[in-house]
This record gives sequence, structure tokens and C-alpha cells, in this order.
Amino acid sequence: MMLDLDGPVGRLEALLDEPTAAQWKSRPRAIAVLCHPHTAHGGTMHTKVIYQAAKALVRTGCAVLRFNFRGAGSSAGTFDAGPGEMDDFRAALDFMIARYAEVKDVWAGGFSFGAWIALAVGAEDNRVTALIGIAPPVGSYNFSAVRHSTKSKFFIQGERDELFSLSDLRRFYAELPEPKDLVVIDGADHLFDGKTSEVGDAIEDLLQDFPVAERGERRGAAGE
Repeated sequence: MMLDLDGPVGRLEALLDEPTAAQWKSRPRAIAVLCHPHTAHGGTMHTKVIYQAAKALVRTGCAVLRFNFRGAGSSAGTFDAGPGEMDDFRAALDFMIARYAEVKDVWAGGFSFGAWIALAVGAEDNRVTALIGIAPPVGSYNFSAVRHSTKSKFFIQGERDELFSLSDLRRFYAELPEPKDLVVIDGADHLFDGKTSEVGDAIEDLLQDFPVAERGERRGAAGE
């Protein structure tokens, strides 16, 4: 479903995928917001990795929103190299949480630059219950909030990532508190060229049986 969100600087173009009502009864199991890679390098919500991640999360029972950052696709504004995109992501989170007020689990995820945005914001927003980082640029951006987060953290990395090395991610991962999980995709480069479906498979394997909150439990407020 195509949507227009009210972003901080105007329209944010978005796509919402929902699980079938027949399979998941009256509500999704969780909600997820996904962030695309660097806008200046062609990243959009249609990037193959983001597409596969969204479809995989829907298969696990999630309602999934992917959207174009400011300046990408038909979204208003211009690329802001981080701060503005974080505000865009917060607007997308607010939309999903308002739309699915009865769903208590909120997952924040992204690919490459988008992983930094999602994890940095998600680690500090107590409404977010799990973090999903695909090829996160841990050597290039500030992930300090993630280093101290005790939320569930899931990572997917290409074995041969030429931009953000597996060895850098392993060092970062070793410093993180539990709970955490890492899947390495054999032979995959940064874009997971020819292996994007394996990203979807990894997400489905990691999150299919991930426990979620009961209906009566409540999220915290943003920033608590």
C-alpha cells in the first residue's frame, strides 16, 4: 500500500506491507520500520535488500513500513547526512505506533546508512523493542547508543563486504551487551549482489520465533 506520511519537512513517500488477517487474526505480531541506504548513492525504499527484508518480516507476521528519506524518490526536502533522516525516521515510527496502537512490539531496522539511522534512533527510543542492522557502517558513524543498549540486536553482514568489513563488525559485535545475534552471508558483498534473497531468509530465521509482548503490556515513552 502506497502512503504519504507527514514528515518534518513535508511529504515522505512510503510503502506499507501487512500480513494477512487470516494468518495473524486481528493484529500483526509486531510492527517494523525499515530505512534505506545512503540517498546520495542511490538508496531508496525500493533497494533490493530493503525489499527482501520487508517481505521477510511480513512473513513473520509484522506490519512493515519502508519509506524514502527526504530528497529520495518523491519525498520532500534534501539529503541531510544524518540529523534530518533521523527526524524522518522518528516521524515514520510515530505513524506506525499510532496506526497500530494495540501492537506492543516495535522493530527498527535498516541497511547500510539506514542501519545507522534506525539503530541510533531505535536504541534511545524506549518504544522500540528490537534493532535490525544489515551491513551497518560501524567504522564510519557513531553507534555509541547501540553499544550500551540491552535491547535485542540482530545483525546481517556480507562475508566480503568491501565497504564495511566483517572484521570491523565482529569487533563491534563483541563489545555489545546481550541479547544479540549475527548472521554472516557467505560470499556476499556490501550490496549482497545475487544474494538479497538470503538476507530475507536470514531475517525470517532470526525473527520468526522471536518472542513478542502480550496485548496488555505497554511500551515506554520515547526517550525514557
